[in-house]
Amino acid sequence: MKYKRILLKLSGESLMGSQSYGISPDMLTQYALDIKAVVERGCEVAIVIGGGNIFRGLSGAAKGMDRVQGDYMGMMATLINSMALQAELEKQGMATELLSGLAIEPICKEMSRRRANEALKAGRVVIIGGGTGNPFFTTDTASTLRAIEIQADVILKGTRVDGVYTADPEKDPTAKKYSTLTFAEAMGKKLKVMDLTAFALCDENNLPIYVFDMNRTGNLLRVVEGEEVGTLVTK
Repeated sequence: MKYKRILLKLSGESLMGSQSYGISPDMLTQYALDIKAVVERGCEVAIVIGGGNIFRGLSGAAKGMDRVQGDYMGMMATLINSMALQAELEKQGMATELLSGLAIEPICKEMSRRRANEALKAGRVVIIGGGTGNPFFTTDTASTLRAIEIQADVILKGTRVDGVYTADPEKDPTAKKYSTLTFAEAMGKKLKVMDLTAFALCDENNLPIYVFDMNRTGNLLRVVEGEEVGTLVTK
């Protein structure tokens, strides 16, 4: 197994499946089973999920809403997704721990490195909602911060695309896929792997990012075992 401890970053939109809004039960089940397969191989898993399938702070701000208020609403959306995934993981027989940048008793405890590490060592899947707990930061930045805190080997960014391309492959059929990239190359080419704050944190802390298609069943296990199914971004 190539990675012993991972931070899995999932987009909120990915939970929609074929729906235009909300959470698809089928996608939840697929993700939970893929995560279970990895945990059963001995990998320690922490997860950060976005909230874009429910609410985006930036979208609210664009329509005139106060940005800070909108960002807090977005953080609450990530907690709804986190709770949904927690419920499905437990339905599949997995032990979990839900932590958050925003402490909301009795739903979850506040995120701390000690709590997360203790849960991971005990074999529980740690789901971290609530972003960083602060406005103006994305879930990309939150996932990077949490990965650094728990000393994850890698951030695995699960998307609908099988890696990083020269352009959006859903719009440009001539787009070519990268197998590997450096942080400098990705920033220089303005490839939208993660936002700049998250990217800078990964670069500074030498934390690799692996971008892959999470919607293909079994891909998560393939990545953890070292198969080249996506794009690796490193120093």
